[in-house]
Amino acid sequence: MIVLGVILLVIGFVLGFHILWTIGIILLVVGLILWVLGAAGHAVAGRRHYW
Repeated sequence: MIVLGVILLVIGFVLGFHILWTIGIILLVVGLILWVLGAAGHAVAGRRHYW
């Protein structure tokens, strides 16, 4: 999810599609939150680890 967010950020910035840039930021933030929760040992969506 983090990688997809970064890809959408780059594509949105290069091509000038602001909606892709916005979706990229959202995916990046959600991916980072899930990664931090998984790394802290919290179960995320029923999974012990999120990667």
